[in-house]
Amino acid sequence: MALMGVQLVVSLLAASIMQRMAPHCSFARWLLCNGSLFRFKHPSEGELCALAGKQMPKNSRRDRRQNGAGESKPLTVPKDINLQLETTPVSVVDALVLRFFLEYQWLIDFAVYALGVYLFTEGYYCIVDASKEVNIGAIWCVLTILFCLKTLHALMSHYFMSEEGGERSVCLAFGFLSLLVAMLVLVVREDYLEFGLEPGFADLFENLEVFAKQQGYEWSVPVTKLTVKLCLAAACAFIGALLVFPGLRLAQTHLDAIQMNADQPFIQVLLHISFLSPVLILMLWVKPIARDFLGKAPMGKTTVTLMSSSTFSSVRLWTIVVLCALRLALTRYHLQAYLNLSQKWVDQMKKEAGRIAAIDIQRKVTRVFCYLTVVTLQYLAPILLVLFSTLALKSLGDFSWGLVPGSPSTTPVTPHPTTAPPVVLGLGEEEDADEMDEDIQATVGHVMEALAALRAVLTPVFYRGLFAFLTWWVAACQVISSLFGIYFHQYLVQN
Repeated sequence: MALMGVQLVVSLLAASIMQRMAPHCSFARWLLCNGSLFRFKHPSEGELCALAGKQMPKNSRRDRRQNGAGESKPLTVPKDINLQLETTPVSVVDALVLRFFLEYQWLIDFAVYALGVYLFTEGYYCIVDASKEVNIGAIWCVLTILFCLKTLHALMSHYFMSEEGGERSVCLAFGFLSLLVAMLVLVVREDYLEFGLEPGFADLFENLEVFAKQQGYEWSVPVTKLTVKLCLAAACAFIGALLVFPGLRLAQTHLDAIQMNADQPFIQVLLHISFLSPVLILMLWVKPIARDFLGKAPMGKTTVTLMSSSTFSSVRLWTIVVLCALRLALTRYHLQAYLNLSQKWVDQMKKEAGRIAAIDIQRKVTRVFCYLTVVTLQYLAPILLVLFSTLALKSLGDFSWGLVPGSPSTTPVTPHPTTAPPVVLGLGEEEDADEMDEDIQATVGHVMEALAALRAVLTPVFYRGLFAFLTWWVAACQVISSLFGIYFHQYLVQN
């Protein structure tokens, strides 16, 4: 409590509420089961036989299983039957059996509570001078980023276990492509891409060199700098491999959502803006396009400054947050567009000739709904990555929202240890109390030293470069994968 104060109390309270309320009140369950999403029910064998104009065979599938006659021919129907799937709202009972539902519920609920803790922390720093406290909201943001990456890794592992192996090849190919692009981006000068990586690395290496000399170690800064950049490029390749299938899925749901809302031009405009929002995020860090163009305007032979550097940083943060909020608001349209794939497949089947097994129709319709939470994670996880990377960039990078002029800095500062008030004890308890007090003071001293060393090495200059690059890179991976997905679904699939 002496280290974190009120923020620790709020953090523990949020964790307790999340644990106790998850079985009863879950935002993740509400998102899927609020009655706005409709799934398609697979037709029964009796319905298919009625549409095909023939009677239901006596030896139905259940009878064949009971009699052990599994070698009998499956029931087949013509592909061009007039089949219209029935719709029903997605219920909680339906959602509980979906793939990766528990991972989906945990991630979304944790992100909601993390956002609540972050908003409280921001308000707390605006009202109280809490520069001596650790920023708990930033810690929740970093944890959300790690959980998003963990969930995306679980989804990618599911693709890697596929028997066909095509998904594994796509992940590996896009990972190598991301490695190449990341190595090219890391050599671009700060005059063009102003992440702040070079100043951040310089500050980090300088602090590490001082820290190593204090500990009695010698090390080579150039070798370490190259190693850090190679590790960063490898991390970029890993993130690129994680985001390839979310990008491909986003392209498919975007095209289907545009077609589904053909009679609503306003929704179509919002869908296009949402799809192109990662491109705008990329442009925000291109200095000749963003800062030099928006921050300055030529007036004859002179140049007038339209907004200061701090104002531009605040506008950039707000722009990313608004774009993420727009994409979150359009979640229902993308999910419903995915669920409509069942009826879309049936309509495509009716244009073909021949016969098809009834069990194949039922499996195809059911499979679309079974992967609903997977598609939801593929849509929401990249948005959460960008959003919470931006929030961490603001807090750890010592930026401002620009709402409260002269607001206190949120940079964590090493708090000074406080002395506990004296307590009157008996003669027999005095020696034990002194020993306990010395142990507590020694523990607090070690924690203070560790935090002071960490804050001396990892400064806001380093955090600015790291989280700015992470935000930009996630958006870049979305742009590459989604644009490739548009090309794939528009031209390759049709041909």
